[in-house]
Amino acid sequence: MAAAGGGRSCFVLGASGETGRVLLRELLARRAFARVTLIGRRRLSLGEAEGAVEQAVVDFERLGEHAAAFQGHDVGFCCLGTTRARAGADGFVRVDRDYVAQAAELARAGGCKHFILQSSRGANAQSRFLYLRVKGEVENLVQAVGFDRCTILRPAVLLCRRQESRPMEWIAQQFLGAVARLFPTAYSVPVEMVARAMVACALQPGERKVEVLENGAIHELGKEVPQQGT
Repeated sequence: MAAAGGGRSCFVLGASGETGRVLLRELLARRAFARVTLIGRRRLSLGEAEGAVEQAVVDFERLGEHAAAFQGHDVGFCCLGTTRARAGADGFVRVDRDYVAQAAELARAGGCKHFILQSSRGANAQSRFLYLRVKGEVENLVQAVGFDRCTILRPAVLLCRRQESRPMEWIAQQFLGAVARLFPTAYSVPVEMVARAMVACALQPGERKVEVLENGAIHELGKEVPQQGT
């Protein structure tokens, strides 16, 4: 029997977040890679999946000292991020831009060929809004690293059940969940669909060195990957 994932290796940044948790589940269910490594600031309790992945604990403030964690991977998935409310403006910039950019550089130096980044709809380095500006800046920085292939996903509002409480986002999700039934790709996307689209990007050959997937394309690509159990 051939090895799972054809012997390929990947790492996941941000596996404790909403998209990252679903992404990990998708990767393991589809046996997409022979080796999956979670890179984060703490070990995660994974239950039955504990033995199926490797975990590398790093200090993001000294990420250069953890270059070994980024060695030998074919694909890198990045769902790393925080919020301004949680980390403050400076903390948000540090996590969503600086940590991600440095991780991308280490990954490229370690042999990673394909970097898949979860960004945001409206990302623009010239935006007046901090969130969209930082997302645009990190997109530019990651592209400049020079991966053989770079895929950027720009989802709209994520429909999910967050572990942390964000009341205003919950209200928005209730509204957008109703709108999504009428206009499925317009303003939102289920987090499961984003995760499936990320896996699809890794498994399908790319036509361009840099590919940016907007919300509608994420919906289409996410649909192409069969649901678990089908």
